[in-house]
Amino acid sequence: MTETVQWMNDGTPYSPRFGDRYHSEAAHALAQAEQVFLAGCGLPLAWAGQPQWRILETGFGFGLNFLVTWHAWQADPARPALLHFASTEAFPVSAADLLAQARKFPHLLPLAQELAAQWWGLLPGVHRLRLAQGQVLLSLLIGDSQTMLRQQALVADSIYLDGFSPARNPDMWSLHTIKAVARCARRGTQLSTWTIAAQLRRDLAQCGFEVRKVPGTPPKRDNLHAVFAPRWEPRSAPLWALGAQTLPAGWASGARHVAIVGAGIAGAACARQLALRGWQVTVLDAANHPAAGASALPAGIFAPHTSSDDSLLSRITRAGQRCTLQWAEQLLQAGVDWDMTGVLERRQLATPNDETAAHGDGLATAVVRRAAHERPPSWSGDVAAPAAAWSLEASADQLQSQGLPADTPALWHPRGGWLRPAALVHALLDHPGIRFVGDAQVDALQALDGASHWSLCNAQGQELAQADLVVLCAGPHSASIGINGQAPRAGQALQTIRGQVSWGVYPAGQAPIVRHPVNGHGSWVPYFLSGAAGDAAWVMGSSFERGQHQLPPTAEDAAAAHAGNWAKLRTLLPDGYRPDAAAFAQAQHWAQLRCASTDRLPLVGPLLPATALPSGLLSPWVATAMGSRGLTWALLCAELLAARLHGEPLPVSNPLALALASDRYCQ
Repeated sequence: MTETVQWMNDGTPYSPRFGDRYHSEAAHALAQAEQVFLAGCGLPLAWAGQPQWRILETGFGFGLNFLVTWHAWQADPARPALLHFASTEAFPVSAADLLAQARKFPHLLPLAQELAAQWWGLLPGVHRLRLAQGQVLLSLLIGDSQTMLRQQALVADSIYLDGFSPARNPDMWSLHTIKAVARCARRGTQLSTWTIAAQLRRDLAQCGFEVRKVPGTPPKRDNLHAVFAPRWEPRSAPLWALGAQTLPAGWASGARHVAIVGAGIAGAACARQLALRGWQVTVLDAANHPAAGASALPAGIFAPHTSSDDSLLSRITRAGQRCTLQWAEQLLQAGVDWDMTGVLERRQLATPNDETAAHGDGLATAVVRRAAHERPPSWSGDVAAPAAAWSLEASADQLQSQGLPADTPALWHPRGGWLRPAALVHALLDHPGIRFVGDAQVDALQALDGASHWSLCNAQGQELAQADLVVLCAGPHSASIGINGQAPRAGQALQTIRGQVSWGVYPAGQAPIVRHPVNGHGSWVPYFLSGAAGDAAWVMGSSFERGQHQLPPTAEDAAAAHAGNWAKLRTLLPDGYRPDAAAFAQAQHWAQLRCASTDRLPLVGPLLPATALPSGLLSPWVATAMGSRGLTWALLCAELLAARLHGEPLPVSNPLALALASDRYCQ
């Protein structure tokens, strides 16, 4: 889906598709970005002192408007803590073309280089790019503007109306597109654009904007400025069954305290997201140290899920993997805490009955199972290049490196790899706004009479903390934490799953040459660094034992799981490099409990409906049920929780957000 760009003799980019230049010479393009859009929307003055600012743009192009806005935000001492920039783009240019254009503006080039590093895999849909240490969030809506805006929960403070001219690209400027843009405006949202076409002025006015001409940027005499001020009260169908439940307006500037229950990946990720938004965070855990539960796994795999129909599960997993990669690159040491080695997936050995069959978008189970772990037929033609950045057919060399025949059905996920969950948890919690409290098992939440906060207590009724907001990230234990004397509504949707892995340390000098993980029937990580000494180690697993709560497992259960892991490894790699039977028999054993929902997707959002809460009291929220995909899902779910709570643009489209929402079980 990379757009073809032709470079004119004067250095300006030209679109063969639309028969038009993206813009005129560089100096004019920069002036337009700075004056028509940034200054035209009253920025940076309008965002001064705000906790966040949300900008919507139609037509990302080469990203010049975004880079100019980011640069102005970076230079402004009164800037908001978070800058959200959402932009539609039907035909994204390549990273190379993006950089070629940016080199004309040396002050913007470092920002463009950071952007280009994340400019990959842009299939149709929503892609959240996290820049400036996560303080600048770019949501790329890849597809038709009207369609994408209708699939996104988005309120904008400023709108940049851009794109090829109405004569060249009439759909971008149609009344239906303007209606979709107006849906994203709040009363007082400022809009600016370079065109003063009469039909556009009429359409903007019809959609609730007050429109006026303003002095233009030479050589144009006039530009257009508009403010959303409809004479009616805009209404829209509610997205969330439990209500929006965003923060009260007065909370934006006050001190806020949130208690996170659970110090695994989900809890640590939620803690970090809320700390970034100014919350004082206390993380409570029954253990005396973070990452003591399922996040203590020696090492795990992150990789996308594929299906021939590009199912809901596949799309959510891609969004989650992008999020995990961005945070790992920001916080962890490559080669020590994690590595993007690529992952080989043996397709015919996959076990879709636990996951894929639940997300077939209406297909019969038998059809879904045949379709599991296949690349969609649509991943060809225009989208072949971005699709290959996610998953492609494994090459003969990749197969043979693992001792597999060259015709073995398998996929190669180039941006998959391994990661040590505990390292990620500790890195996420390393923030001045986060405090960890161990030996603190929360068993009940009680709303305090006459107050707008919660009391968190243990089984003996001893108060452990008070907080304005509570987020439950305690895995299986989340289902047993009472709220005002009653069990959580989502408890019936949660299932406990015990997982057991086998792992060992290589003898000195015997670490494998081929170090990428292999999955399909179990997951094999042939190499990671274990312990303070950084010993080369391997891990194989995991068992999937529904309804099993006992820890540690009995000797018989542990032996059975170990034998099962060995059988899976021999099936996964019959002749590849792996420990022999004697070495595997000496492997160490690890077991923990995981939590999954009945539909195999996480639960994110409030637990009580807005109508059941007194004024000023926030519902307890939840982020749990990550199943066996915590490394891929937890960070995305934490960002989704924070975005919904703060009224921010969501990191995924509405259908994906609704599929993850706690609302589906707590109505």
